[in-house]
Amino acid sequence: QVQLVESGGGLVQAGGSLRLSCAASGIIFTITSTGWYRQAPGKQRELVASITSGGTTNYADSVKGRFTISRDNAKNTVYLQMNSLKPEDTAVYYCNAHIYWGKGTLVTVSS
Repeated sequence: QVQLVESGGGLVQAGGSLRLSCAASGIIFTITSTGWYRQAPGKQRELVASITSGGTTNYADSVKGRFTISRDNAKNTVYLQMNSLKPEDTAVYYCNAHIYWGKGTLVTVSS
């Protein structure tokens, strides 16, 4: 059974930083692409960042230069380092691998 468990969300002031983690069981991140998505209230879910099995990363224009996706193969965990956070980054952040989704972690950025 595949499980993706996100953690690290919370409340932070604008300009601050958070690091999200996505720990996986039942699936190995090194053989599949992994993505972080987010969904703000009243908006569609959007891709924030992704990392392929080979380690190639991709970012939404809105987060380039501020967010970094990385992977710890030994821990089978993918991270999203978020710096210079803005109120518009407020959303529930979800981890995705193949057809599997985590339950999300809420990030709230206050102005």
